[in-house]
Amino acid sequence: MNHTVLEVECVGMDNGGKFPVEYTGRGQDMSPEFVIRNLSPYAKCLAITLEDISHPIKNFTHWLIWNIPASDKIKGNIPVGKTVPGLGGACQGIGYGFHRYAGPKPPKGKRHTYRFTIYALDCDIDMHANSMKRSFLKKAKKHIIQKGSIEGEFE
Repeated sequence: MNHTVLEVECVGMDNGGKFPVEYTGRGQDMSPEFVIRNLSPYAKCLAITLEDISHPIKNFTHWLIWNIPASDKIKGNIPVGKTVPGLGGACQGIGYGFHRYAGPKPPKGKRHTYRFTIYALDCDIDMHANSMKRSFLKKAKKHIIQKGSIEGEFE
């Protein structure tokens, strides 16, 4: 197995930089495009979480999507829905956005840090779209062969 770190680039945002407003709840609230490097040839699918790591609820989930066909690019502006036919039938679970991307939107005047984590898995994960991050991670645990993350701030 190839256990090199997954390198994740979020188009328009540097790691540790500021979230572009179009990716936030104060803009178009659209998911960004990701470029992935070092993807293992054993990866069958990808999953993404977006967490608010500054939130009083530890690592508050904003977005959860899994079963994205393994690729070195994930298109942005993923539509709302439990399944995303244009993305190989990927499933969007329950987070702050129910079955959709919900970008950063901290209380006015507060700066929060958000983390995208992309997981490479060796198989599709068979779970109901009403699943949450904890259930996903428990089910996916033995199938995660790589992961990488990128953080950004927004206020």
